[in-house]
Amino acid sequence: MRTDFSADGSWDAVRAVLDSPSKDGFLANVALVDDRRYEGLTPDQALDLMHPAYRHPLLVLADSTAVTSADLPLLVVDLWGGGRCVRVVAAELWSIENNLSGANMDFEEFAGAVDDDGVFRGF
Repeated sequence: MRTDFSADGSWDAVRAVLDSPSKDGFLANVALVDDRRYEGLTPDQALDLMHPAYRHPLLVLADSTAVTSADLPLLVVDLWGGGRCVRVVAAELWSIENNLSGANMDFEEFAGAVDDDGVFRGF
C-alpha cells in the first residue's frame, strides 16, 4: 500500500522490483494499492482499515522512508502478531511474504535478522 506520494519514480522502482523474480525465481504475492486516500497512513491506521475476513499474514507500506531510500526499505506489518513491524528491502519482500504465508517461518525470525539499521536484507 502506497502511503507516500512524494516520489513517483521511487514508487515505479518499488513496482518494478516486486514484479521481478528473485535469483531463485520467487516473487512476493502482493496486490499493489496506489490510492491517494491512503496518503500519510500510519501502520496503526492501516490496521484499523483491515477487514476482519482478510487472511493474509502481512501488510506492506511504501511510506516516506521507503521511497526516499535507495534500497526501498518497505514497512512490513505483521497482521497475525498484533501489528509488529519490520523493514525489508523491496528485493527481499518475497522471502518474508512466501515464508509467512506458507507458515515456514515466523515473523520473529525476520525481525531478528535485521541489519544494524533495522532493515532485513536477506539471510
